[in-house]
Amino acid sequence: MPMKSNIKPLIIGESQATQFLRDLIKTLAASSSTALITGESGTGKELVAQSLHQQGPRAGGPFVPINCGAIPRDLIESELFGHRKGSFTGAVSDRLGRFELAHGGTLFLDEIGDLPMDMQVKLLRVLQERCILPVGASKEVPLDVRVVAATHKKLEAEVEAGRFREDLYYRINVLPMITTPLRERPDDIAALLNFYADKHALPQTKALRFSNDMMQLMQAYAWPGNVRELSNLVDRFSTLYPSQLLQIQTVPACMMPVGLAALQAEWLAQRGMTAAAMFPPPLRVAAVVSHVLAPAADSLVSGSLAGSDHEALSPFVGDDDPMAHLLSSPAGSYSMPVKVLSPASASNDEINEVERAILMAQGIQTLPPEGMSLKQHLVEVERSLIEQALARTQGNVSQTAKLLQLQRTTLIEKINKYELRGAA
Repeated sequence: MPMKSNIKPLIIGESQATQFLRDLIKTLAASSSTALITGESGTGKELVAQSLHQQGPRAGGPFVPINCGAIPRDLIESELFGHRKGSFTGAVSDRLGRFELAHGGTLFLDEIGDLPMDMQVKLLRVLQERCILPVGASKEVPLDVRVVAATHKKLEAEVEAGRFREDLYYRINVLPMITTPLRERPDDIAALLNFYADKHALPQTKALRFSNDMMQLMQAYAWPGNVRELSNLVDRFSTLYPSQLLQIQTVPACMMPVGLAALQAEWLAQRGMTAAAMFPPPLRVAAVVSHVLAPAADSLVSGSLAGSDHEALSPFVGDDDPMAHLLSSPAGSYSMPVKVLSPASASNDEINEVERAILMAQGIQTLPPEGMSLKQHLVEVERSLIEQALARTQGNVSQTAKLLQLQRTTLIEKINKYELRGAA
């Protein structure tokens, strides 16, 4: 469906690369010439295309995106150019293609490098003649459309390899734009973290905050998934640690990308610190419990998780307590002091806080005191997992469907529902 919106897309950050991109968008928006946006997956190419549209004279018209790699080969001509009733089996009525839907506005051809060679020939003619021939039609339809294309591939190499037409490449590369990877603009990371913390904050909760050390850790990470990876990670942290000040030693390694977890371990080792992230699950639980109970030191007694010292926990977690199995470990497996509330001083609030910490250490979502919308939370979880899977497969819908164990058609429906567009 065409997209019309009064909401102005945000190009966030104050790095030199981002400021240059904003200035370039402002300059190129006034033109109706074809633009080609190149850059790594997750760097916000669709956001740039939206900005070009909304800052130009076509802002009142539709913005129509289509991911060239997410449409089955036998349907892509109909998707782009439309079809007439009876032109093929299943064509029960006339259907407008994306070019016609974008009339008077902007058509965004995302991942144009994935377009089949036979469609590249037809697209070249459309760009030259500014008219289309719908499938099954006998008369061409004139167009008034600005085309903005994008790809994460290096089209020069694709041309050299014979996978992309050289004449089409020069036809779309009229106004070139490049989105810079996040690792090359660390000055933007703080602003992006705060923006997505506000965006992903759970209903009726404050936004997640980052300590200075945590912010420095994030700025040192290479972000192979770029802004998309950052957004997904902040979404995860906002769910696990709502309204909290996130410290460098707070997050378990299993909740971080591998590269970020390695940086965390290195930084903590340099500071002579330990964290929940560095322990195997039972020991990590003990560390979290100890950390949570530390403020109530005057009401604590010493215990141990090693061997028969597990009995020291019985006043707090009884044999019939559903949390008991989380603190159990084989005899002699771990020998780490843990502070435990005495029966006399343990309030319900303190026990609930310990249970919450134990669940958090195991990566289990806890219910906030004010409650939450289960339906909305499940929607957010599903959307986040689809985004992560698309990022891992670089927008390949078939591979993503296999990764998520979904039917391809079901996944496409969900991509459209959440407006993920496969890849940015």
